[in-house]
Amino acid sequence: MAKKDFYEVLGVNRDASDDDIKKAYRKLAMKYHPDRNPDSKDAEEKFKEVKAAYEILSDGQKRAAYDQYGHAGVDPQAGMGGGGAGFGGFDFGDIFSDIFGGQRGGGGGRSNVYRGSDLRYNMEITLEEAARGCEKQIRIPSHENCDVCHGSGAKPGTQPKTCTTCGGHGQVRMSQGFFSIQQSCPTCHGSGKQITDPCHKCHGAGQVKTHKTLNVKIPAGVDEGDRIRLSGEGEPGQNGGPAGDLFVVTHIKKHSVFERDGMDLHCEMPISFATAALGGEVEIPTLDGMVKVKIAAETQSGKVYRVRGKGVKSVRGHDVGDLMCHVIVETPVNLTERQKELLREFEAISQGDVATHNPRANSFMDKLKDFFG
Repeated sequence: MAKKDFYEVLGVNRDASDDDIKKAYRKLAMKYHPDRNPDSKDAEEKFKEVKAAYEILSDGQKRAAYDQYGHAGVDPQAGMGGGGAGFGGFDFGDIFSDIFGGQRGGGGGRSNVYRGSDLRYNMEITLEEAARGCEKQIRIPSHENCDVCHGSGAKPGTQPKTCTTCGGHGQVRMSQGFFSIQQSCPTCHGSGKQITDPCHKCHGAGQVKTHKTLNVKIPAGVDEGDRIRLSGEGEPGQNGGPAGDLFVVTHIKKHSVFERDGMDLHCEMPISFATAALGGEVEIPTLDGMVKVKIAAETQSGKVYRVRGKGVKSVRGHDVGDLMCHVIVETPVNLTERQKELLREFEAISQGDVATHNPRANSFMDKLKDFFG
C-alpha cells in the first residue's frame, strides 16, 4: 500500500519553511482532531496521517533523509542498504502490517497493545437541571483485576508461560516468496503469554466484571445531545493499553410549560379578551420565578413578548437567552346570561363600524369579494 507524500498530506511545498509546516499542521490537526469528529473514521485516519507527516518534516535530520530517499529514508525497518527481510532491503512485513491488523513490537516485548473501547451513557435530565447545572451519580459496568490471581489470569501458585508459538513477541511472521507478513500470534492473541492453568474465578482473563459508581458534573446550559467526556472511564485496554473514555450524552425531558430553542425559551401566554383589548399586566412563570409582563392595548393572538435574560445560559460562555411569550387571546367559556347579554350588545355596537373595530375581518371580507368577483 503506497504511502502518501508527507508534503501533500500537510498541503505545503517542498521548500516550505518550518513555520509554514507548523502552521499547516496546527490547522489540519484542529480540523481532523478526534474530539471534533467523534464518529468519523475518515477524520481519525487523516489526523494520524497529518501527525505522522509533521513528526518527520518538523525534524531537520528526518526531513533531509525523507527529501533524499523518500519514505525509505525515515523507515527504521526499511533502511537503505539494510538487511531487512524481503526484496531490495525493504521489509514488506512492516508495509503490510496495517492491512492485517498487526502492530510492531519493540525489543522483543509485547506488541499488540490496544486502547479500550469508548462507552456511551444516555442521561435524562430536566430542563431546570440543564439550565442551572447539577451533579449526578451513575452506575456503569466495569472490570477490575481478579482478587484471586491479582490480574495474572493464572491459578494461584502458577505463572503464565512465554508463548511457544511467538516466543513472547505477540506476533508471528509469515513468508511467501518476496513477501514477509507480520500478524498477531494465533495462540496468545498478541499477549506473548500462555496460561496453562487458568484461575478458577476469572477463567484466565485476569479481570472480572463488576460495577462502579461515578459522579458526573453537568455544566449549566447543556442541551439535547451534548456529550460530557469522562477520560479513562471506558473499557479497559488490552495488553497494557490505555482505557477508553466514557461519553455521557444528555437528553432533556419534555417540560410542561417551556420549549427550548438553543438558549431561548418559549411559552404560551393566555390572556383574556378584555386584557387583549384594553391592555393590562399579567404574571408569567420563568425558571427563576414569576415575573410581570405589560400587555399593550389591542394586542392580537400570536404577538410575541420578549423577556430578556430569562432563557438559558450558554454552556460555553456568559451569554443568557431570552424568554419568548406567545400571546393567545382566550375565548371566554361558561358565560352567564348577563355576560352573553353584554357581549351581544358589544357586537351590535361594533357592527356599526367594522372597518374601525375589526380591521382584519374587514380586510378578509374585501379579499373574498375580489376573489368571487
